Amino acid sequence: MTSATPAVRLSVLDRSRTRQGEEPARALRDTVDFAREAEQLGYHRFWVSEHHGVPGVAGSAPTVLAAAVAAVTSRIRVGTGGVMLPNHQPMVVAEQFGVLAALFPGRIDMGLGRSVGFTDGVRRALGREKDAADDFGAQLAELIGYFDGSQRAHRGVHARPAEGLYVPAFVLATGAGADHAADAGLPLVIAAVHGEERMLAAIDRYRTRFRPSAQATEPYVVVSGTVAVAETAELAHELLVPEAWSGAYSRTHGEFPPLAPAAEVRARPMTERERAAYEQSLKGHIAGTPEQAAAELAALVERSGADEFLVTTSTYDRAALLDSYRLLAEAVGQGAISDQV
Repeated sequence: MTSATPAVRLSVLDRSRTRQGEEPARALRDTVDFAREAEQLGYHRFWVSEHHGVPGVAGSAPTVLAAAVAAVTSRIRVGTGGVMLPNHQPMVVAEQFGVLAALFPGRIDMGLGRSVGFTDGVRRALGREKDAADDFGAQLAELIGYFDGSQRAHRGVHARPAEGLYVPAFVLATGAGADHAADAGLPLVIAAVHGEERMLAAIDRYRTRFRPSAQATEPYVVVSGTVAVAETAELAHELLVPEAWSGAYSRTHGEFPPLAPAAEVRARPMTERERAAYEQSLKGHIAGTPEQAAAELAALVERSGADEFLVTTSTYDRAALLDSYRLLAEAVGQGAISDQV
């Protein structure tokens, strides 16, 4: 099934979400298996995320997990969405990606974010404070400098084997992050976390402010978001339920829980506050049949001028999740797109 929808490059961000009643190790193995499937479906990139001390997410060491993904795939680009640079020393990040790029040449992406630890305790354990992200621009310049030999924060220091290797860097952004991407001349990865209007304004600002660099001569925008696809619209919306409840619970209880079955979530009694957060979490996503989802996605790409879309869907039912990604890839003719670029 291939629609007349204009082609858009599709990629995957998998957060290694844990499921209720299962060990975190299962989520990590599922991520590696999912990467194989995504490659077969024609997705362009497969990225993994960084979360520390979060009960519902197993992916705490993205460069380690990226190595496992790259080892079982052969074509798809592999990277991070992202390494949270304020949590780490730039030299260590450069060394890790240098090793990845040396082992898997031409396939590694370096997605970088500005977030710090989720809680005060996690930040203390990481040796960071809330204001660690304030120096993101300098951290980013130092990191890139370890690859191209331009870093001067620590004269005479070289990151091996990173120096001399080319690893594409992307900036994951909400708010001011778009400005950092523009100033550094790097591709932007952005989601409508605070609403589409604010996202589109940030994209416009990024394009206006963009400074060409050795990494990118012109702006490149990756929009990320949830896309749920099934044979019926009702089944597609059912896929949104587990993650919506998990997100709502985190906002009302301060803890991000493992994914639960959709039927169990719907049967749960909710406080007024929980219900409001849950209903809000169900909004702002693309969900429907393959034709509906492809059309909604094309419209979003048209509004944003995105060069690529990073699909971030999570749900409890693994088989239904894989079907969603398969139906979406087929609906936009993804295999043919990825072969061309």
